[in-house]
Amino acid sequence: WRADAAQWRTMVFTTLAFSQMAHVLAIRSSRDSLFSIGVLSNRWLAAAVAGTTMLQLVVIYVPMFNRVFGTLPLSTGDLAVTVVLAGVVFAVVEIEKSLKRRGTANSIKVRDV
Repeated sequence: WRADAAQWRTMVFTTLAFSQMAHVLAIRSSRDSLFSIGVLSNRWLAAAVAGTTMLQLVVIYVPMFNRVFGTLPLSTGDLAVTVVLAGVVFAVVEIEKSLKRRGTANSIKVRDV
């Protein structure tokens, strides 16, 4: 990892950008899953996430921007690692919401008894 610091910087930079996009999608609701709400239910947010993702890819893969931002093109495997790590952020938020829903459902059942 020390041998190619620019590649690691690019991976960290990309992971942070993708993680923020995953997080913003996951926190659309503090209770309901993104899958029940729908990704396109807020078209402006979906467009912003798509646009930000495209700009991130431009910064990674367009040589002019590589020089400006000090990035390097990532291999498919490296890009996949960044997407998986961003997916962890999304999954953690969705699991937390699921646990909240389950806790609320259990507390309602206890009150009804």
